[in-house]
Amino acid sequence: MSDVTAKELPPQDFDALRAAILERKAELPKRLTQVAAYALDHPDEIAFGTAASIAVSADVQPSTLVRFAQHFGFDGFSGLQLLFRARLRERTSSYEERLLTLEQNGAALAESTTIFNGFISAAHRSIDAIAAAVEPDAFERAVTLLAKAETIYLIAKRRSYPISSYMAYAFGKLRVKCQLVGTSAGIDDDLLAMATPRDAAFAVSFSPYASESAAQARMLSSRGIPVVSLTDSAFSPLAECSKEWFEVVEADHAGFRSLSASMAFAMALTVSIAEKRRRQ
Repeated sequence: MSDVTAKELPPQDFDALRAAILERKAELPKRLTQVAAYALDHPDEIAFGTAASIAVSADVQPSTLVRFAQHFGFDGFSGLQLLFRARLRERTSSYEERLLTLEQNGAALAESTTIFNGFISAAHRSIDAIAAAVEPDAFERAVTLLAKAETIYLIAKRRSYPISSYMAYAFGKLRVKCQLVGTSAGIDDDLLAMATPRDAAFAVSFSPYASESAAQARMLSSRGIPVVSLTDSAFSPLAECSKEWFEVVEADHAGFRSLSASMAFAMALTVSIAEKRRRQ
């Protein structure tokens, strides 16, 4: 068999690369694991940085970037970088461009039912995916950990914030003591300073990860306060500091992503915690 035939074909898009990285995570050498984590945590930097600047940021040699790219079937780092640039073009399209995409795909703005059905279909895919991904034992461990906390600190920013906000509302109705982190007064650090090992935290962050949320979760974990998290990658900064973490990847419709699966998970967790506390 020729080298060309035997050579592994590289992933064709960012999602395929991400899946390949996660599949091989356990077998990657230490330095390649370091590059993989940096690439998934900082995809925009990979897209437009130079090999030299990226190597400095990832704390590896430029040659390690080349080895990483070749490990996944690319001829060199520039081929891998093109994939990250394509992802960025997709993710940064304006809302007007996304609406045009809907129209070009046959969903004219007047045909609202088509758009509605598209989002419903994406929601179904998201929920099916998380239902298959969440291990019942891990979910039960997370419920037990959070149910015994005196106060549950809810950490989220930007796109993730509606999840923690609704959980705070539901916990209030269910008489479960919680503290929503993300105040307009800017006193998040002061609130978190009051947390003790008798408390626990639930953190949510999706790529591109909110650095403040990751820092707050790490800080609590370092003080012996257990953290449960919802994120979208094994290389997420939340995964490394959490007692239990769960992965959800929301399906999109024409570039728009809802929080269907994330909200379903969050409410299942909230109600399960309240029920366990009631029984105890």
